[in-house]
Amino acid sequence: MSKTKESTAVAERELPQPTGVAGPVSPPRVSARRRRPGVVALSLGLIAAGGAGVAVLLLQVGDRTQVVTVVRDVQVGQVLTEQDLGKASIALDPAVKAVHADDLDQVVGKRAAVELRPGSLLARSQVTKDSLVKPGEQLVPIGLKPEQIPATVLVPGQRVQLVHVPAQGQAETDKTSGSPPRTLPGRVVKASAAAPGTGVVVVDVATSADDGPTVAAWVSAGTLRLVLSAPGGR
Repeated sequence: MSKTKESTAVAERELPQPTGVAGPVSPPRVSARRRRPGVVALSLGLIAAGGAGVAVLLLQVGDRTQVVTVVRDVQVGQVLTEQDLGKASIALDPAVKAVHADDLDQVVGKRAAVELRPGSLLARSQVTKDSLVKPGEQLVPIGLKPEQIPATVLVPGQRVQLVHVPAQGQAETDKTSGSPPRTLPGRVVKASAAAPGTGVVVVDVATSADDGPTVAAWVSAGTLRLVLSAPGGR
């Protein structure tokens, strides 16, 4: 054998021989993360609390109360009828003192102590069993120009003084007499809004039966002024 062939044979014996066909490579095994019991318990607690909150909200939405509502305009002193009132089912805030529908018959026949507007809830403080014009009184409508009435909004029940002022031509005579102007007590029953253009306000004032005709004469002569009495005054 030649030296070349001998060298080749030796080299082939020294090379590593394959042991077999390589198979697919397996991915590294990852161990599952251990769940901590505290985190699991907290998650379950939050889920339970959320469910309870939804349940409470649904109960509140479903907890509705039948109340009395006003369905048409009712003027101060007007007697309430069933046609003036209606019923509605609402989620009522405890702070709202509305008349319950079961007590409707307790307010029918009473008088409106304030002006009632359609769509509003009826409260017991808005009705009264007493007439706004008491026995021995008269109701006198008084039309007053802007300069004859206070800028303060008049509300039912306010005490006022009806002041007689001298008419033109009598001012000097009254000044020399030194006597104070004559006044009569009254009580506001209702005051209208100012008329467009003129600003005239019509005030219904309750006075004694003896003073009613005098007040009416002052109104007719245009010699009346209205003054608010101090709170608690008569």
